[in-house]
Amino acid sequence: MACDLTKGRKVPCKDVIGGIARVWFVDFGDLGTVTETADEITDLSGTFTAFQYDCHGTNSFEQTVNSSRENGTTFYEQVLNLQFPKLSKEDNAELKLMAFGRPHVCVEDRNGNFMQFGLVHGCEVTGGTIASGAAFGDLSGYTLTLTAQEAKPANFIASGTSADPYAGMTSATVTVTVGTNS
Repeated sequence: MACDLTKGRKVPCKDVIGGIARVWFVDFGDLGTVTETADEITDLSGTFTAFQYDCHGTNSFEQTVNSSRENGTTFYEQVLNLQFPKLSKEDNAELKLMAFGRPHVCVEDRNGNFMQFGLVHGCEVTGGTIASGAAFGDLSGYTLTLTAQEAKPANFIASGTSADPYAGMTSATVTVTVGTNS
């Protein structure tokens, strides 16, 4: 049966940390055909640009399992919480486009893992703020919440690097656009 367990799990070492290092946004539908092996993306066929956003501070993701015995359904809600300091008219324009679209989002956590969120249905901006703060030490910048609902948890990406999360995807033509300080 397809839902039989295949292995156990021991308590792992305490050698990981939380948080997100970088995210890359890809316009919806541009990833092309996805090749998966054991819940890991091993190749893509698209021609696309991945827009890199560096993360610092309070950035996180959480995947919630939603399973119903009555309906016989299971899906995963993927939620990304991102914080980008410093307001700019250029960022306003890009974040507006992000809210209008539903990009695919690749996440690199602080442990060097690369995961693809919104693989099939994309990620929707479901909330956020544009704030100047009140006190000298308050955030003057953006917070965004992106949400995806997928049939499977976010896939790990084989052979990603901090310079190119899609490195090793031999069938894909990827341009990584790194941001500048404005």
